[in-house]
Amino acid sequence: MDPYDRLKEATRWMWALGDYPDVASFLEPQADALAVAANVVAGSEVLDVAAGNGNFAIAAARRGARVTATDLTPKMIELGRSRTSDARLRIEWREADAEALPFENNRFDVVGSVFGAMFAPRPDRVAAELFRVAKPGGVVAMANYSKPGFLGSFADLMTKFSNPPPAGLALPSPFDWGDPDTVRRRFVGMTSSVDLRSGVVIFSFPSPEDGWAFWERTNPPLIALKSMAPPDRFRELVEEGKRLMRAMNGLADGRLALESEYLQVVARKPTSAA
Repeated sequence: MDPYDRLKEATRWMWALGDYPDVASFLEPQADALAVAANVVAGSEVLDVAAGNGNFAIAAARRGARVTATDLTPKMIELGRSRTSDARLRIEWREADAEALPFENNRFDVVGSVFGAMFAPRPDRVAAELFRVAKPGGVVAMANYSKPGFLGSFADLMTKFSNPPPAGLALPSPFDWGDPDTVRRRFVGMTSSVDLRSGVVIFSFPSPEDGWAFWERTNPPLIALKSMAPPDRFRELVEEGKRLMRAMNGLADGRLALESEYLQVVARKPTSAA
């Protein structure tokens, strides 16, 4: 099997772990803000790529758009269908790879991804696919985690305790998608304009203990590592993770607030090849 295919099989397994809807609830404001920034309006045809359980898809549907939502992980499709059905929103859900979207060229008015497509292993393929399926004059919109803040630091900690990627794979950091210069470089030749704005995601909890318990219950990479690492090695990770949370806590009253920077991207596809 191709090493990227093996990697994606592992990704499907990993992202089916944990209580993702609880994490997604923290990220709804960024999805709503992206729908506004991308000018999603009634009648727009919108694609949500790597949708998770549908934050951006729901934000677009509530603005009157016709929405298709996709994800690599069947479990996310199941969660998304259930959520949007309960909300009485008409959203088509399809399993799809952000690196090979199963749609014709020039179909969608807005192609969006909120903290999703950034995790695909080959960013150049992702960029090409997002613009391929967008209409001429349409919008490609993303919300991507940046390196500064808790999530970037926690990702570094996870890397320290994880096995290296399969031989032959040179995987860029997903957090590179949160760097303005990197986004401009990946989009070169595909846009008529790019608007980049920084923001902050805040994860708040009653206490540091509650914060760690939430992370250990909901974070798929952490849950996967717990199932694979020797117990003493995982205990070491837990202690370092708790120290990191305390060090990055933005509050001093016993509660926990963890901030992570992110980049909002709104890029327009040229109206013609010229």
